[in-house]
Amino acid sequence: MRKDLVIIPEDRPGVVAELGERLGEAGINIEGISAFTGQGKGIVHLLVDRADEAVQVLRDAGFDVRAARRVVVAPLPDEPGHLGRATRTLADAGINIEQAYIAAGSKLVIVCDEVDRAKELLGIE
Repeated sequence: MRKDLVIIPEDRPGVVAELGERLGEAGINIEGISAFTGQGKGIVHLLVDRADEAVQVLRDAGFDVRAARRVVVAPLPDEPGHLGRATRTLADAGINIEQAYIAAGSKLVIVCDEVDRAKELLGIE
C-alpha cells in the first residue's frame, strides 16, 4: 500500500541524497517527494509503496520518521483545470486536504482526513 512518509532530518547538504541512496539500496522506489527546510530542520514527504520496509530502512539509517500516512493517489492529466476539479470535488464533500504534491507519472498525492471517501469520490480503487 502506498503511503506518505514524513521524515524530519537536520537541514544539511546530502540529506535527500542519503534518503534516495538508502531506499534505493533496499530496492524501494520513491514515487514522489516534497521537501523543504526551516529553523535548522527539514520536512520531507516521500511517497513509497512498501512503506513498512521503507520506515525500517530509514530508521535503521538514523532518520527521524514521524509518520507513515495513507494517501489518495489520483491520476492528474497535465492540462489546465484538472487540479482544481479534483480538489473541488473533495472540498464540496467537506474533505480537508492536509498535504498535497505531484508525484512521478502525473499523479496527485493527497493526505486528507477521509482517505476512503476521497478515493470513492475521485473514482480510485
